[in-house]
Amino acid sequence: MADFSTSVAGADIGGLEQARGTILPGTRIHLAFVDSEDTAARVRTVRAIKRSGFLPVPILAARRLRSEAMLREYLAALRADGASGSVVIVGGDPALPRGPFADALAVIGSGLLEEQGVREVSVAGHPGGHPAVADAVLWQALDKKAIALEQHGLKGVVVTQFGFDAAQVLAWLARVRARGLSLPVRVSVPGPASVRKLLAIASRCDVSVSASAAREYGLSLEEPASTAAPDRFIRALVAGYEPELHGEVRLHFDAFSGIAATAEWISHFRGTPLFS
Repeated sequence: MADFSTSVAGADIGGLEQARGTILPGTRIHLAFVDSEDTAARVRTVRAIKRSGFLPVPILAARRLRSEAMLREYLAALRADGASGSVVIVGGDPALPRGPFADALAVIGSGLLEEQGVREVSVAGHPGGHPAVADAVLWQALDKKAIALEQHGLKGVVVTQFGFDAAQVLAWLARVRARGLSLPVRVSVPGPASVRKLLAIASRCDVSVSASAAREYGLSLEEPASTAAPDRFIRALVAGYEPELHGEVRLHFDAFSGIAATAEWISHFRGTPLFS
């Protein structure tokens, strides 16, 4: 649980003040990139994160970027506020790019990141695969991004898509290391939320949920209004974790029910025995 990260959307910045009392200053907060916000709105959220004593890590959605100028403007605004050091780059939801960037690799290759003071870039990993992309393509993309980051002098981190199957994540981590990829990995887990919400978000994000994984995680399909939290997942992850096999691993909490509720759950969980 050391050095975990979590997330916030602009609409949830009111929860930052509550989170301030439950998670440590300097915690990494990933800032969502949504179409309804412009650069000014995103920067306001960055400033709110900094005022609360946390470290903003803005997300850049490659296929949502309408132009190179749009990317340059956002990065320059982040740099002006001292917040361009670390970013996350994802492909983004649109099937077709809205501008010149087809994927995260294209953003890395643009040279704009290092030009605007970015030093660390997190890219996506997919332990559960993707229904529209072959596994071989996903692995090739991860390899290429790791190489491109090194070529551009950028520190790399992998942030995984969230999931519910700890054994699947551990197997994927072992395969990452077997391919010679030594980048630190942040394993995304859902913060506490209703079963209904978690399943809806999983469907929207193309995250598969097998019956066995749902049962192990604690997703009660018979009680969709009940709340599910990642305690079992984390304990299973820790139980199977081997430093030499899985490498450097941290946790990232997706705050699907808001950052305040997620921070409160994290604070409570950190005070309980990991195994009883």
